[in-house]
Amino acid sequence: MTDTPYLVVDTTRLDRNLQAVGDQARRTGVDLRPHAKTHKTTELARRQIDSGAVGLTVATIGEAEAFAAAGFTDLFITYPLWVTEHKGARLRALAQHSALRLAVDSIAGAQRMAAEVSRSDVEVLVEVDSGQHRTGVVPESAGEVAAAARDAGLDVIGVFTFPGHGYGPGDARSDAARQEVAALAEAADRLRSVGIEPRVRSGGSTPTVEFAGDSGVLTEIRPGVYPFYDAQQIELGVCGFDDVALTAVSSVVHRDGHRVVLDAGSKIIGADRPAWASGHGRVLDEPDARIVGLSEHHAVVEYPLSAVVPELGATVRVIPNHVCTAVNLVDELVVDEARSGGAADRWPVIARGANS
Repeated sequence: MTDTPYLVVDTTRLDRNLQAVGDQARRTGVDLRPHAKTHKTTELARRQIDSGAVGLTVATIGEAEAFAAAGFTDLFITYPLWVTEHKGARLRALAQHSALRLAVDSIAGAQRMAAEVSRSDVEVLVEVDSGQHRTGVVPESAGEVAAAARDAGLDVIGVFTFPGHGYGPGDARSDAARQEVAALAEAADRLRSVGIEPRVRSGGSTPTVEFAGDSGVLTEIRPGVYPFYDAQQIELGVCGFDDVALTAVSSVVHRDGHRVVLDAGSKIIGADRPAWASGHGRVLDEPDARIVGLSEHHAVVEYPLSAVVPELGATVRVIPNHVCTAVNLVDELVVDEARSGGAADRWPVIARGANS
């Protein structure tokens, strides 16, 4: 028996989600390289590889080290790194046992990287800004950065982007997907103009992956949230409540009419709340309930007048707004508790806190 609050995984839903996105990748002829920052677990990474993934995407050197130590040997760190001497040593150590891909988005960054790692150690992709305006160069500058990286001695194999601006209401998802394709196509042409063949053209996110289609531009997609889904994906129309495979199990600790307080606060479900979200998360078994207040250890839930309000001590399963940040708050995930009779499996979160 596990005391609340904790995160629990339903592997029936999980495997169904893995199968659906894996099938889509095969149907459209693109490689699937899922982002493991979502789950940070060996067990789920193995399931992803078994369902057709060609390798893993990770956010940091620390995440790469954790997954490499667990036996995963094809890794793409998808954020531009400023490679210090110490980071260079870590990357060279990783490259001894893994096929390692790194990101660059500036000439200075490429030259700094080349001072610490060689083309025999890593492959490099140029990051392109397709509309999120976070990192990445404008597509028209991709050739210049790629040429500088090549001339510094790095092995440039392509371009990539993250269409993060697809996290929005209305047509944001489909618009971001179209902009992603256009940006990668332009960037690929710029690489060809300087004599570099962009054999990898990588993009995709969970909100936009259904629009990836068969444009002929993308060769790889990197969705992260899709194994679990979350409240953001529900409210964007990406999935339904029946697709959600990870929830926070909580207890009712206070009840006042149609308002209850749960023992699952921001330290278990995370604090992320996009401006367009309807609350701080959702309730799995009552779609019309809303989490209207959140503090460190409590969530305030308002139930509709027509709903059956749970009693004191009752268990309520909460869907986090952003599953990636929720997973990073716990040491382990409880697995298939409802079917295990109380002897649930547990998956260690091996890359928890691996932020550097």
